[in-house]
Amino acid sequence: MPSEHPYHRSLSPLMWVFVVLASIELVVVHLLAGLLMGWWVAAALSLLSVLTITWIVALIRSFAHMPVLVGEQAVLMRAGRLKSISVPFDRIAGIRREWESGTLKDRSVLNLALIAHPNVLIDLTEPIGKGRRRIRAVAHCLDVPDAFVAAVSARTGTGARDG
Repeated sequence: MPSEHPYHRSLSPLMWVFVVLASIELVVVHLLAGLLMGWWVAAALSLLSVLTITWIVALIRSFAHMPVLVGEQAVLMRAGRLKSISVPFDRIAGIRREWESGTLKDRSVLNLALIAHPNVLIDLTEPIGKGRRRIRAVAHCLDVPDAFVAAVSARTGTGARDG
């Protein structure tokens, strides 16, 4: 049976802040757009913003229902309904809890922490294709990273390492 590793307590608060900021933008900017460009422009922008905010709220709600799973053959890393990647255990080179500042900017790193700062980074022995990208590492911000590292280490024999 796979072990579940939640991330909603780490990601959701920052995403809710984003929703609040988007809601403020909806009122202020669209009021100005209505005054300067006409009510129909403001209405179109408002509709687009409301749909986007609704989509983000649905994404936030999916975090709690779609945890990271450590299964029998692979780790299913996911960020709600937005992104996911299955990482077979034989492709895991190790898990890091610390890394250099530029590491997350590399296009070969899939950052599932979205707007939060990741607390785990899985290094891969071979890249995994994800669309046109070649993923060499996967970063995430988990609620209990030590439990995740222990679960993966128990299956792979690799432990967490610094830098």
